[in-house]
Amino acid sequence: MSWQTVLGFEVHVELGTNSKMFCGCPADHFGKPPNSQVCPVCLGLPGALPVPNRKAIEWTVKLGLALDCQINLFSKFDRKNYFYPDLPKGYQISQYDLPFCFRGNIKLPSGKTIRITRVHLEEDTGKLQHSGSETLIDFNRSSVPLVEIVTEPDFDNPEEGIEFLKEIQQIVRTLGISTADMEKGSMRLEANVSVRQKSEGKDQKLPDYKVEIKNVNSFRFIKKAIEFDVARQISILESGKTPAQETRGFKENLGETVSQRTKEDAHDYRYFPDPDIPPIEFTREQIETWRKELPELPNQTRDRLISLGVPPATSTTLIFFPERLAKYTELAKSHDPVQVAKLVANVSEDKLATLEFGKENSSVDPEKIKEVVKNVISQNPKAVADIKAGKQQVMFYLIGQVKKELGEVDIELTKQAINEHL
Repeated sequence: MSWQTVLGFEVHVELGTNSKMFCGCPADHFGKPPNSQVCPVCLGLPGALPVPNRKAIEWTVKLGLALDCQINLFSKFDRKNYFYPDLPKGYQISQYDLPFCFRGNIKLPSGKTIRITRVHLEEDTGKLQHSGSETLIDFNRSSVPLVEIVTEPDFDNPEEGIEFLKEIQQIVRTLGISTADMEKGSMRLEANVSVRQKSEGKDQKLPDYKVEIKNVNSFRFIKKAIEFDVARQISILESGKTPAQETRGFKENLGETVSQRTKEDAHDYRYFPDPDIPPIEFTREQIETWRKELPELPNQTRDRLISLGVPPATSTTLIFFPERLAKYTELAKSHDPVQVAKLVANVSEDKLATLEFGKENSSVDPEKIKEVVKNVISQNPKAVADIKAGKQQVMFYLIGQVKKELGEVDIELTKQAINEHL
């Protein structure tokens, strides 16, 4: 049989507000002593009342606008009831049937359009830390504002998914609402995966099950998790069975997904409007004011650069590194935009701040570059691992090592040689 992947995503992004979602505790929890940034509200103590964070609501709506969403002028917060050690109240304040933003879309650099189901706001949970036979709970993260972006199952393969996830990361960073740093947990990835038989028809029925892969913190790992689980599901289907509808985690050391629990339906959470938080109402004028405050978004910047003749790959590099885009903008005011783009995209990081247009790369024999690249890569396994994990900025470190050996080199040729060798 011929099989087709059916794939959608849920992306959780911690907003970089000063305070938490429903109390005045600092939201910057990473690296702080456990349970040092808590109060009766985020600990869920009896009698404590939540007060919504106005800035978090504004930022969520702006993200929705950036994703071409419709905005509910009347919205509310709901209680999502479930029992888990990192949820002190026994429920999470989230949104159910009236999210702030719904029915949007995003056009990927490759040209494909992905439908956005909803963008809603909720509070984060505490964090469990396993130590031997004990499990410890740190509530510093509890009630940090968390925005969730949910897509339709519009992806045919993991590569499209990674393209989407990187674009979301860039949009969030461009808006300035989060660092979207996956190493610190401020951007977490979840994939909804199922498999069906390929068909010539466009209106294919979705599979009657789906598997949710939760809380993955790198582009590389989510791709591996999807690929593993697609193969696992195909094996089950070809044996004449149907994969269980369940939540699975990804074991990085094994490269495998593992079952965590059967997947709940919405009615299992017993959603109902939070009685402690009044409904939220917006005016159309307020929404339009926020729309006008949006900066130039990554897809708009990409289109602008490409229209000026900048190659798509160079445009992507500039967008990925805001400091390079800023330098490009500065120099392109009085010089050829294409030549400036190539120069700024390829200069080493240590020379970026003082870069002036007119600096030339010396011509070094390409075969010599390839030879030195081979040696540099073999001597820097950690840098190689970082690049493969999606940390593209490490590329400039490797280029710098080549330049130490050869002096000024053609940056584009050097980058190409590194990519080919990897």
